[in-house]
Amino acid sequence: MLTDMPRTYRRRFTHAFDHPVETVWPALADTARFNEAAGFPKHRIREEAQPDGSIRLFAEGAVKGVELAWEEFPVEWVMGQWFWHWRVFSKGPFATIGAMVTFEPREDGPGCLCHYEVGATPRTGFGWVILNWGFFARAENDFRSLCGQVAEWAEGVARVPYRVPGHAPSAAERMRIDAMVRRLEASPYGHGLGQTLVDWVLAAQEVDLVRIRPLALAPLLGAEPRAMVETMLQAVREGLLQQRWDLLCPRCRGAKLAADGLDRLPERAHCAACNVDYERDFARNVELTFTPAPALRPVYDGEYCLGGPMTTPHVMAQVRLDPRAARDWPGELPPGPYRARELRGGPYAEFEHDGGALPTVALAEDAVTLGAPAPPGRIAFRNDDSTPRYAVIERRDWAIDALTAERATALHAFRDLCAADTLRPGDGAGISQVALMFTDLKGSTRLYRSAGDAPAYAAVRSHFVYLADHVRRHDGAVVKTMGDAVLAAFAEPRDALACAVAIQRGMDAFNLREQSALVVKIGIHTGACLAVTLNRRLDYFGQTVNLAARLQDQSRGGDIVFSEAVRADPTVRALADALSPTHECAELRGIDEAIAFWRASAS
Repeated sequence: MLTDMPRTYRRRFTHAFDHPVETVWPALADTARFNEAAGFPKHRIREEAQPDGSIRLFAEGAVKGVELAWEEFPVEWVMGQWFWHWRVFSKGPFATIGAMVTFEPREDGPGCLCHYEVGATPRTGFGWVILNWGFFARAENDFRSLCGQVAEWAEGVARVPYRVPGHAPSAAERMRIDAMVRRLEASPYGHGLGQTLVDWVLAAQEVDLVRIRPLALAPLLGAEPRAMVETMLQAVREGLLQQRWDLLCPRCRGAKLAADGLDRLPERAHCAACNVDYERDFARNVELTFTPAPALRPVYDGEYCLGGPMTTPHVMAQVRLDPRAARDWPGELPPGPYRARELRGGPYAEFEHDGGALPTVALAEDAVTLGAPAPPGRIAFRNDDSTPRYAVIERRDWAIDALTAERATALHAFRDLCAADTLRPGDGAGISQVALMFTDLKGSTRLYRSAGDAPAYAAVRSHFVYLADHVRRHDGAVVKTMGDAVLAAFAEPRDALACAVAIQRGMDAFNLREQSALVVKIGIHTGACLAVTLNRRLDYFGQTVNLAARLQDQSRGGDIVFSEAVRADPTVRALADALSPTHECAELRGIDEAIAFWRASAS
């Protein structure tokens, strides 16, 4: 009977969507999410390094008690057009299984057609039986059911693409969870989001829970970004979540190393999949993520699918090229910065795409080059080497919804709830941009002399609370106080300037309420610096810090002094122009040359 078996069995199914490819692609190309929704169990992955620097991936798992082992080959795709995935088995009833998904516009109206072709080769007689008795029927049923769910999501009927059973806590577990939620909501950082967050975690797919990214989750739950971050940081303290720092590979963006504290995060790492060494960069590849604590929901090890298109959504195309072969496919890329490379690492070529014809990407043994323009609406590749290669085109810009270390450490809630999360003594991390605001009180010596120590001290303490409240509401963090002075940090210059304006505009009301006459001086500068641990807290060091302090010295009180760098930031210009600042220049203490700056009244 085995000799009579056909080599490969294939079936093709089609679903018509009323929405365009770009709407349904993120759901259908998320192969891990699709597989989990289809009911497939997780599997274990083992990496095996190869002499040429690449790796091979081997997997083991079981489906309904049948043990399986196979080699995972890289998924191939062109974004918005097609993707292809196949496995070669060494254990189990099949020899190979592959799936090809393609998209095309509908001819009978708006929307697109999604074609799903699945093929399998039996390895044993049992495999032949499975393929002839139910394998393709289940594949079709899963495909049509899940496409129906994606259609509801695309219509806005459902909040998420796929429906899964979720996790149901026991009665005792639910009581403990409810108590933790009450404590969270009673804190300053609950924002009424505690129950919403817990409900989402219990209902979500597991693929969403391995790395919960608060800035990406916020719009899904209808939350303001800072409120979402603060709630999740407080949820860690209450035992609902766990947090970690991920050190992301700059190529595949995978979290190749993770640590539960900054002091345990190494300065550099190696990604075996991309065959690249890379360094820690607080602005780009150190990201704060979360996962459920076991008391809320267990998350088990394993993968549903390791390398689908939405696992690396910044990769626009990943294709296999035979030796000495040239191929092209339909496909267009949005304008932006791109990198062409080989999957296993090594040389690369960068280019800016303006929306016109794309360059042909040519791979050689030790080079990646950009050749003649591809035909309009096509993506073209050429392999000049004598061995097969995988070509990759990826966007170079990083995700804007990542809670990077640079952003997280400039938040008030992080400084408040994670004060012990600091760098190792002697370790310093480069910060590519931070906006620093120094404040001080004008005439504080006269204040203590005229009002007396106790009343003056009470007024100063109240002013610290007032400043901290404004800093927090503008997505910043108070780094430290020094006598009557305050240093605050912001990830964005526009938030620093907006905070300064709010502080100065509110001082009359503050003084009336506190029966005081305090006058605040403010200086702001933005730039690069070094994050360090001083006095057991995260602090900043460098010329940016010095200049911000010196600009505060130039303040006369009641005004705002800010640097040319702040004014030049595109996000600041509208606010700065509305303040009608004056341009000045002065020699600042500790700085060799005269410095130009801007002075504005907030009234």
